[in-house]
Amino acid sequence: MNQPLKVVFLDSVHPVLMERLTEIGFLCLDYSKEPKEQALACLKDAFGIVIRSRFTLDKELLSPLKNLKFIARSGSGLENIDIAYCAEKGIELFNSPEGNRNAVAEHALGMLLSLMNKLNKADKEVKNGLWLREENRGEELSGKCVGIIGYGNNGAAFAKVLRGFDVKVMAYDKYKTGFGSHFVQECTLQALMEQADIISLHIPLNKETVHLINTSFIEALQKPIYLLNLSRGKIVPTKDLVAGMKNGKIKAAALDVLEYETKSFEDFFEQNLPEEFAYLVNHQNVLLSPHIGGWTTESYFKLSAVLAEKILAWFNSVFMRK
Repeated sequence: MNQPLKVVFLDSVHPVLMERLTEIGFLCLDYSKEPKEQALACLKDAFGIVIRSRFTLDKELLSPLKNLKFIARSGSGLENIDIAYCAEKGIELFNSPEGNRNAVAEHALGMLLSLMNKLNKADKEVKNGLWLREENRGEELSGKCVGIIGYGNNGAAFAKVLRGFDVKVMAYDKYKTGFGSHFVQECTLQALMEQADIISLHIPLNKETVHLINTSFIEALQKPIYLLNLSRGKIVPTKDLVAGMKNGKIKAAALDVLEYETKSFEDFFEQNLPEEFAYLVNHQNVLLSPHIGGWTTESYFKLSAVLAEKILAWFNSVFMRK
């Protein structure tokens, strides 16, 4: 590079990404802790942007950025980026679902086993002097049918961690076929809804998936299920989830994400949360975590390392050959 190309980091990520980009001559600027106005003002001549979920990069924000060539999102979802505008302007988009897929899969399994064996409930009771054995009789995962909706990085990783259990795994993906194996049965959504004892969601948030697991979906289930959501909160409308739990269609729910999350999550409890959320908080068959399914020590590094590899491969292919 004759002049350093500027890459602006709007969110904090593992330093390996900045280190790798700096090594080959990019000028990397950390604006992850700066106020919004100051951070966005620095984008004027940016070649690249690194972000998690702090801001929405819509057409209005992106259109003045004439030098912008790539946006790297640490994580999997791209819902806070105007994908159509980027495609129109030739702005390359990178994400890193490979970096946290194992973390998400292990988190899902941990939540499921905890729910089925009532571990969180029993732990709280014992610590409060209660020794209730019959009330905490669990259910075995062995022999169950696990239905996975979405067979991308996270869905496939969840199927992989289930291999040590005597379970039937069925998977449905609207946009992918031919992924079935001796362990995973590729199926229709209808077949999954008929046979699954457990349904785990591993799909992005878009116009097709928002409020997908609604009352109509829940009422069509042939068995009472355990529901796991480690994708995006708005896929499961809370009001419908609560109704499903009250009528017995949903036996228990493990939610790493919630419908009410804001883009940055940190001010989540500053909102006026509806009464349905209070139901979830107080229900013994609901397990909640604060969007940390992919938030491990290992994934923190891998998310940035994956992005570094993708950005450098693209840059070398597109720019260094000219």
